[in-house]
Amino acid sequence: MMRGEHIERPLTRRQITSRGYDYIHKALNDDPAIFRQVYRMYPDVFRKLCTIIREKTPLEDTRFICVEEMLASFLQIVGQNTRYCVIRNTFGRSQFATSENFHKILKALNSLAPDLMVRPSSTVPEKIRESTRFYPYFKDCIGAIDGTHIPASVKGRDVSSYRDRHGNISQNVLAACNFDLEFMYVLSGWEGSAHDSKVLSDVLARKNGLKVPQGKYYLVDCGFPNRRKFLAPYRGVRYHLQDFAGHGNDHENEKELFNLRHASLRNVIERIFGIFKSRFTIFKSAPPFLFKTQAELVLACAALHNFLRKECRSDEFPVEPTDESSSSSSVLPNYEDNDHEPIVQTQEQEREDTNIWRTNIGSDMWRNANN
Repeated sequence: MMRGEHIERPLTRRQITSRGYDYIHKALNDDPAIFRQVYRMYPDVFRKLCTIIREKTPLEDTRFICVEEMLASFLQIVGQNTRYCVIRNTFGRSQFATSENFHKILKALNSLAPDLMVRPSSTVPEKIRESTRFYPYFKDCIGAIDGTHIPASVKGRDVSSYRDRHGNISQNVLAACNFDLEFMYVLSGWEGSAHDSKVLSDVLARKNGLKVPQGKYYLVDCGFPNRRKFLAPYRGVRYHLQDFAGHGNDHENEKELFNLRHASLRNVIERIFGIFKSRFTIFKSAPPFLFKTQAELVLACAALHNFLRKECRSDEFPVEPTDESSSSSSVLPNYEDNDHEPIVQTQEQEREDTNIWRTNIGSDMWRNANN
């Protein structure tokens, strides 16, 4: 070797063993309930996902490591928030191999994500169609949209822009979901300080962004302006479900009735965030990866969530309350934050038309409720 020449070497590798292969194949044939607890899915669903990865992505078995082992180590990391040092001991792999396998599965899942996102349906959702509280008032609604904050690890001079309203370092993730608790669109990677309506503006401006079918709309909260495709509740009026539940706090007028039913229907986005964070506990604290990887991880796990909903719809994790659903006030503030809607904002005429549309929905509800 010439003097001064530098040869890059991977991190120290362990001797190649079959421990990982033996471990995962034994787990697949043991108690399905234990497997589901550790890997967030039952063995038959796990095997099907491995088949899909092999058939629809370039990932394949290597000479020493099979796709099953790669996926199992990935799922243990995101599902249990397990660190590399534990994984390497469990599967008998080096730190280098553990990291490499993680990123291979991450790349494969992100390549599958577009196909796993659910498309809007032209039919009225069953949750709306089967309830006189919601039908026909929300018959053209296809889902709900909201943002959620996920703890982030950020380095450099821009840390302050990732500090959210609670003072935590986070990324703001905007998601749209249907009433079957399936993601329809996910955008991750925005700074924690970004306002939800600003993130929505970005989503709508992207070439591959969120597309709302003609005549359809999503439910949003007061963090978004009221628009024809994004129906928001009344401001200055009780809204949160806990403000109406029990204690004799029934709706007193048509605006409160509208807000109550709006909140009941929009609650699906709070539920999906709760299930998502319960299933993938890595998001309870800042993941120890580059920020780009942290953002990619959200999309990969959203794709996994949809896959699991499709394969085993009855298998739900306990729903955890999210910060976005809590409020110190039972009444929504009676103002609009116009500084945060440079792209979403439209002409005043559209704003007035949308408010009239909302008023008509509320009036119909109130009239029918009192007849």
